[in-house]
Amino acid sequence: MTYQHILAEARGDVRVLTLNRPERLNAAPPALFDELRDALDRLDGARAVLITGAGRAFCSGADVAGGALDGDDPGTATHAALTDHYNPTLVAIADCPVPVVSAVRGPAAGIGCSLALAADLCIASDTAYFLQAFVNIGLVPDGGATWMLPRLIGRARATAMMLLGERVPAATARDWGMIHDVVADDALDAAALALATRLAAGPTVALGLMRRAIGRALDGDYAGALAAEAEAQRTARGTADSREGGAAFLAKRKPVFTGR
Repeated sequence: MTYQHILAEARGDVRVLTLNRPERLNAAPPALFDELRDALDRLDGARAVLITGAGRAFCSGADVAGGALDGDDPGTATHAALTDHYNPTLVAIADCPVPVVSAVRGPAAGIGCSLALAADLCIASDTAYFLQAFVNIGLVPDGGATWMLPRLIGRARATAMMLLGERVPAATARDWGMIHDVVADDALDAAALALATRLAAGPTVALGLMRRAIGRALDGDYAGALAAEAEAQRTARGTADSREGGAAFLAKRKPVFTGR
């Protein structure tokens, strides 16, 4: 499928999805998130996903200036954009059967911040920053930010980030535990692809089960997490990758996983 707002390509076993509106700092109209969701439905055997942005930004937020959120009742238009376009895509990332990596340079603001942090592992360049600037325009955080940020960085930091609307530089985001790592700007693309490629070479079914179990455990109790782990382990134990992992361990060699 040909997309208007993103690029989708295969890099080995990694599906690379690039937000491709560099002239707008990858500000995202609802249609861009629709395209991301479609691409996630068309993995074509990919064993990991990498989401990045073209040019000097990851995503500067929803494309408020583009007109898609306007109308006689802008509140209703914004609600529809979130419930029909942005939110279903973020849920699709959460439900993705393979690991998801995001690579951030420049701003990851508003819904772009939520998109970056929806990945399992977020790697940022030293030019990156994360921003919840809704307070500056009289709006409230969306894209799951009020759920996600307190869990990642704690209530106090999340509250300050949202109520004050100040930038959080990449190094601070790493130190807070918001993201996985920070690298030099000219090393970001290679580092992110290497990370995604490493995940793609892993036991795909088990990795998918892990990421879903982690997500469920955030809202469940301890006993529920134990039960969910046992069910996931039942599934993982029946895979070819599990058999290969066991054989490799006994033979003292590196396993070769096939994603099955």
